[in-house]
Amino acid sequence: MNKNDPRLPSVAEGRSTQVLPPARLCEGNILQAGILQDGAFTWSVPEPDFLPSPAEQEALRALCRETLEKRGMSHRESFSLNGRDCALTVYAFPDLRPALAVMLVTDRSKAEECRRRLERNLSRSMELDAIVTATSDGIWVCDGQGFVTLVNPAAERVNNIVAQDVIGRNMHDLLKEGFIDRSAAVEVVRTGQPVSLLQMRDGRKLTSTGTPVFDSNGVLQRVVVSTQDATEVDNLRRDLERQEFLADNYRSKLMELQDQLASDREIIARSPKMLSVLHQALKAGNSEASILLLGESGTGKGILAELIHNHSRRHDKPLLSLNCGAIPETLVEAELFGYEQGAFTGAKAGKPGLLEVADGGTLFLDEVAELPLQTQVKLLKFLDDGRFTRLGATKGKHVDVRVIAATNRDLRTMANEGSFRKDLYYRLNIIPIQIPPLRERKECIPALLNHFLTLYGNKYNSPKRLRGSALDALAAYPYPGNVRQLINICERLVVMTEHQLIDRDDLMNEVTTGRDYISFQSMRETNTTLKQAMGQLEKALLLEAYEQCHTQQQIAEALDISQASVARKLKQYGIGGKRPGGQPRSAKKADSLLQPRL
Repeated sequence: MNKNDPRLPSVAEGRSTQVLPPARLCEGNILQAGILQDGAFTWSVPEPDFLPSPAEQEALRALCRETLEKRGMSHRESFSLNGRDCALTVYAFPDLRPALAVMLVTDRSKAEECRRRLERNLSRSMELDAIVTATSDGIWVCDGQGFVTLVNPAAERVNNIVAQDVIGRNMHDLLKEGFIDRSAAVEVVRTGQPVSLLQMRDGRKLTSTGTPVFDSNGVLQRVVVSTQDATEVDNLRRDLERQEFLADNYRSKLMELQDQLASDREIIARSPKMLSVLHQALKAGNSEASILLLGESGTGKGILAELIHNHSRRHDKPLLSLNCGAIPETLVEAELFGYEQGAFTGAKAGKPGLLEVADGGTLFLDEVAELPLQTQVKLLKFLDDGRFTRLGATKGKHVDVRVIAATNRDLRTMANEGSFRKDLYYRLNIIPIQIPPLRERKECIPALLNHFLTLYGNKYNSPKRLRGSALDALAAYPYPGNVRQLINICERLVVMTEHQLIDRDDLMNEVTTGRDYISFQSMRETNTTLKQAMGQLEKALLLEAYEQCHTQQQIAEALDISQASVARKLKQYGIGGKRPGGQPRSAKKADSLLQPRL
């Protein structure tokens, strides 16, 4: 570089060999100039006749050292040099590597103009330094021969290097030593054209764009390389996709909550069977094992999954659910594992799957028996190693998700028949929890009725209570739809009953007779066996006969069975009996009317 180069010292020029005094800054106004760097004082002599005497030179060196130690931006004095009225200006640059001080001796008559120009250039230099330091993109600056003059903090972070290790060195040498695997700067020096490259560094993708800077004569003076961490950009994009998906999921949940009761998701249990289930669920919540919830539709498998999640270490992470039977088989895999842009027709943008969004939390797979076999294979692999691959992607992902599955079907039989993978069944069935149907926990029915009648009474501002006869009928009803059906019955009674006290006559025919319960479709939905269905039909017929006949003998004659059989079956199904206080169950009927005649 020419020693008369007018450029100011700048952070963008970290090589000490390139920091020279601005001899031509003021076009002949400088009488003498010098630089103090690394303890050495160097003169540049625009006018040799005005070289200070040895004593003056020592005083000037001391002034430079003092200014540098004080970290001052400038220090001015007026003095006479060889009979001329001169102005002395010292600029300190303590933050450069190495630190330096620049001293200018100028003709006093023109010193003010020179000072203003110098300060403007200094201000621009500092502004440029601040911008380069603050930018989030990695910035490398090289000279026309490929020597590194600047590396900003973002470039240090992105490339995992220390600026001091590379500043002043040539990019060719850095390539040979493995600091980088490809260099856009080297290509720009070689071709003189802008260059963009993709690099790999510590398993991350870096995109580098090199831009040449030429002087007025077309000579390459600088190469500016901008580097971005493409991996960070991809992660930010995926995080954005995840947040958008969560927002959509939350909006859909809000819509679902309009049709659900449970503002507080209260679990009501009074029977020993249900209390045992809750104990198992709370205990399972402390583990990380997969859980399989078994039970008929409407027994509360979803609420039990929430209970398990809320009492686990994952309670502050997402709980997402997927009804495997509610979406087409062709979309289950995309919903579960996600997909990349262009993975299939219509996939204009990538989308994370539920497993990815639920990272750290819990995924509830309802109706897991409906999963397609191909999806079962991928789910089994995920349960084994925690890894999965989006549709259309080539690289797998690892997430930490606990899976809770639920079904109302007999998975063991399905596994033996080949319609469900045995290995997946055993992987899901680590902690099985069987939820009893409502008809097997009748102790819960009065409490459930009271809870939901109160809930809907408050919702519709129409409080309702049950008479004894209505309560008895509702307690005896087998509830093929389980708790879900009980909830619907309570809402219907609150909305449709005109008076506050609900009587037996206000109940639907299905409750008082139970006849609509026996159907092939309902048997399939509830996994009811033929023997169970026959028992329920028998109970419904006995209940109707009990209401219409005055004696057990009349019931026996109507059903063409013996009176002893009638007595035994009435006792078996809990039909009949006295009210508290010894009053007959049916008005104006003597206690003996429905007692067996021995």
